[in-house]
Amino acid sequence: MKVAIVGASGAVGQEFLRVLEQRNFPLDELILFGSKRSAGKKYMFKGKELIVQELCHNDDFKGIDIALTSAGASVSKEYAETITKHGAIMIDNSSAFRMDENIPLVVPEVNGEDCLTYNSKIIANPNCSTIQMVVALKPIHDLSAIKRIHVATYQSASGAGASAMQELIDQTSQIAKGEEVKVEQFAYQLAMNVIPHIDVFMDNDYTKEEMKMYHETQKIMHSNIQVSATAVRVPVLRAHSEAIWIETDETLEISAINDAFDKAEGIVRMDNPANKEYPMPLDLAETDDVYVGRIRKDISNEKGIALWVVADQIKKGAALNSVQIAEYLIKKEIVK
Repeated sequence: MKVAIVGASGAVGQEFLRVLEQRNFPLDELILFGSKRSAGKKYMFKGKELIVQELCHNDDFKGIDIALTSAGASVSKEYAETITKHGAIMIDNSSAFRMDENIPLVVPEVNGEDCLTYNSKIIANPNCSTIQMVVALKPIHDLSAIKRIHVATYQSASGAGASAMQELIDQTSQIAKGEEVKVEQFAYQLAMNVIPHIDVFMDNDYTKEEMKMYHETQKIMHSNIQVSATAVRVPVLRAHSEAIWIETDETLEISAINDAFDKAEGIVRMDNPANKEYPMPLDLAETDDVYVGRIRKDISNEKGIALWVVADQIKKGAALNSVQIAEYLIKKEIVK
């Protein structure tokens, strides 16, 4: 098994390295690729030093079985043919191919079988906020079809990359020292603030991030679920949180929902209000699962359910989901 990481020096690329090692992914050789600026950088993997190669249009991907890519949509589009032309399966973490009708958009716990039904050498990794939401939705949708979702996201600085995380740290320090707060990565100061704006605004006044949740949820779940999202950046380093209101076709009992969550793959139910137990990003950064709490009936709608969901954006929201797709391909013997 020969695996490549494209964008090895970025936040998700570095997480790929950690996740592959943590899960003891069955590979024989790992090759790192990056931009001209990143070429030559050295990283450790299982006690061995690996050197980043410059990504070029050549035959470097000959013999590669799986390429985990996270270098931005423009790079993914430009290099897709180069990466896949010799047979490698490209698992792409960018937005480049998510809504391509010929390319599967996969969260293994929800629609892993889409890897089998599409005849594609590219598999798209969904947006981070969509991933954690659909993992939580799946057990409920299996009980009764979901008609409508309202969701407010509370997204950490990690969603904007390593430099954004550093800016939050720097701003916090600047405030504590009484210094001028420098703003470069976000539209406004993030420290001591929340910003109801992630990605660009569309013609309908929703942001692109919010519309991703609408379109991606429908594609992943093969359902015309109506999704209305408000995406907010909050001064948290890692792990996104979401408040989700769900309307189902049938009235569901909370006990049945809890049972479904307890049996579901990749979900941890953390829901004990009496003891103040609920998921929080401070506690759950760098964990693998999707954590669900504050599970309750919507008092304004007898067919409504309210949830609070937390997951690590860099792990389950990006690198881990991609590696889980690769593991699924191996399990189903698509890659041998």
